[in-house]
Amino acid sequence: MASSSSSPSPSPSSSMENPRSKPNPPSSSPKPPPHLSTPPRVQSFSPYSRTIYSDRFIPSRIGSNFALFDLAPTPPPPSSSTASTSDSAREDFGSGSYSALLRSVMFSPGTPDAALQQRVLSSSGSSSSSPSSSSTFGTPSRNIFRYKAEIPRATRRSLFEEDSFQTVSPSSSKGPRKVPRSPFKVLDAPALQDDFYLNLVDWSSHNVLAVGLGNCVYLWNACSSKVTKLCDLGAEDSVCSVGWAQRGNFLAVGTNLGKVQIWDASRCKRIRTMESHRLRVGAIAWSSSLLSSGSRDKTILHHDMRTQDDYISKLTGHKSEVCGLKWSYDNRELASGGNDNRLFVWNQHSTQPVLKYCEHTAAVKAIAWSPHLHGLLASGGGTADRCIRFWNTTTNTHLSCMDTGSQVCNLVWSKNVNELVSTHGYSQNQIIVWRYPTMSKLATLTGHTYRVLYLAISPDGQTIVTGAGDETLRFWNVFPCPKSQITDNLNNIGGTSYVRSYIR
Repeated sequence: MASSSSSPSPSPSSSMENPRSKPNPPSSSPKPPPHLSTPPRVQSFSPYSRTIYSDRFIPSRIGSNFALFDLAPTPPPPSSSTASTSDSAREDFGSGSYSALLRSVMFSPGTPDAALQQRVLSSSGSSSSSPSSSSTFGTPSRNIFRYKAEIPRATRRSLFEEDSFQTVSPSSSKGPRKVPRSPFKVLDAPALQDDFYLNLVDWSSHNVLAVGLGNCVYLWNACSSKVTKLCDLGAEDSVCSVGWAQRGNFLAVGTNLGKVQIWDASRCKRIRTMESHRLRVGAIAWSSSLLSSGSRDKTILHHDMRTQDDYISKLTGHKSEVCGLKWSYDNRELASGGNDNRLFVWNQHSTQPVLKYCEHTAAVKAIAWSPHLHGLLASGGGTADRCIRFWNTTTNTHLSCMDTGSQVCNLVWSKNVNELVSTHGYSQNQIIVWRYPTMSKLATLTGHTYRVLYLAISPDGQTIVTGAGDETLRFWNVFPCPKSQITDNLNNIGGTSYVRSYIR
């Protein structure tokens, strides 16, 4: 309540012209709470005025730095005070220094923004003497959330290149993959035959290597390096081929007398013998429960492990010994190579080849199906041919040919990358890692002193083992690990240091 006196009350018109004016409140009036930043409003609609306090909080923006976001304030009038000008200049200098510091963290000194950093630093230093800032709020510019200095187009493009973030996230450009030029393990394999038409080495999905040495078969466990003698055929027979079933512990052994034996490797027990071939069995290939065997008698036999019959079908077409045999990954096509320089493709039910390729000019032992592209088949010829040829069995077309310069003994595709490896005999005895489809050489590995006649790949797809007439088995790291694999499985095959030991 206002104090009672003889002075006239204020007129309504004067209250409307100056709405913030108010009479002196009496001493008994309550004091405004300290957290309210706005002065009380006075309503003067009656001769006696009453103070009403608002609950609205209006923040103070006096300390806000709008120049940091290029919300450029309007230029001050000529009559502005010197103090306000110096405060604005100090504010602009602070934002320029912050921008320069942020740029120095984000960009390395060698980037194209080095000159830009110097320009920002000099502009921020000179802004302290420029009266371009004011406490008056201006119109936002189009450069909101950008740096104060406009970045050239070429420089903006380089901001997203890898070398522009060396200070924040250093990264090195990946060069060509390096393949070790030396084997990390060597096993002595006495009596390993130097015969181009045999297949005496195979690596199982359980990480066990089977090797035919003379008339015996030995198993080498890659995890424990334990050697086990699986069988002994006696003095009258010898091992000509070995082949693991796709799943399980069953190993097929082809002999010089034309027998095909099935062994349970976990129990070291022979479970079946089939004697349908008349001559040696030099090639073996599994397709689920179906076993195919190729012989010097020019025939291919299909053996079904679920039936009691020795074989369920006979494939004829080759005019000489069958020395190469491989089923496709979908188990729908069988490729066979022979000493008649022919490459045939069969389906699951045909007894005659459905595709015939006669371009090779020497024996076709090296055969490999691509795990990456359906119907892609690679084959290699012997000494008189020396070529690796690629075929599309889906369209029945010859895709390409690569002259390797030496006898092609084996081929195998990587399961992890689109690459393949070939082993060679006369005259260089080398191992070559190829990148497909360009067929550029990633590495050429040497060490064997005889023809590299035998080849197998580890179940993880990273390591290969090669065998030669020099009676050694050599282990090489040639392929990368799968992209989804984090841990390195090389420890499972005896480490990466050079080790030489005996397989028997």
